[in-house]
Formats: sequence, C-alpha cells, structure tokens
Amino acid sequence: MSNDKESVLEGFKAFLTRGNVIDLAVAVVIGAAFTNVVNSLVKGVINPVVGAFGTKDLDRYTSCLQSPCKTNAAGDVVSGIPIMWGTVLSSTLSFLITAAVVYFLMVLPMAKYLARRARQQAAKEKVEEIIEVSELEVLKEIRDALVAQQRVPGQGQGQGQSAL
Repeated sequence: MSNDKESVLEGFKAFLTRGNVIDLAVAVVIGAAFTNVVNSLVKGVINPVVGAFGTKDLDRYTSCLQSPCKTNAAGDVVSGIPIMWGTVLSSTLSFLITAAVVYFLMVLPMAKYLARRARQQAAKEKVEEIIEVSELEVLKEIRDALVAQQRVPGQGQGQGQSAL
C-alpha cells in the first residue's frame, strides 16, 4: 500500500512539474483577470454607445414571450415570460472582444513568430545539408585523386595499393 501511495505521489509531482500544466494554470489566472477588463470595457464603453440608440444598460433589452411582463421593485419577474436578449447581446459582445484581443495580441504574433522561426530553422538545415554535401564532394575528389596517383605508371607500383 505504501508503494502505491509513493507512486501516486510521484506521478502527481511529475504531472504538476510538467511545463504545459504550469502554462495552463497561468493562462487560466490571466484569463480570469482579463475577463474583468473586457467586462468593464463592455459596460463602460460598448453599453453607452449602444445606449445612444436606446437604454444605457443592455440587460434592460427584453421581449415578453407571454404578456404582460411585470417586475417588482427588486427586478424579479412577477408575471409573464421575459426573453432577456440584451444580456445575451452583452455576453456576445464580451466574447467577441475577448476573442479579438486574444487573436490579434497573442495568437497572430505567436503564429508569425513560429513561422519565422521555422523558416530560419529550414534555412539553417539547408545550409548544413549543403555543407555536408560539399564535404562529401571534397572527400570524393580526394579519393579520386589518390586512386589516380596510384594508377600513374612508374609511381608507387606496389606501394600503398590498398582498396579505398
């Protein structure tokens, strides 16, 4: 039983110390903080712009599915079935703003960086391949020159006649 506990704890430790788990935890924390920024942007900027054409608060945009829709002083529905499409619109705007910021400030620059890095790596590998081919060609030329020297009549007959 003690052995199983140790292996479970070791596995858990390995799981936590893996790089992608730490990155994911950081992303969740930053995402939660970023949500507050986006929500305040929607409530402080987007809602007033939309409010120029109607009410200032998008949450107040509703339709009544079953009339009459009445609410009490606390804002609770007393009668009728309200469809709160303003809340959905507000959430959709928050999502679109968040997605746009993440895409344009994080995903797009990272994709460009990775593509540039891949091109540099491919160019580096191509240069290394050319160098390797050049070295091979030089070695072949040296071999051919040695073989040619050994075949010249009167020179090296019987000396260094090993196969290359």
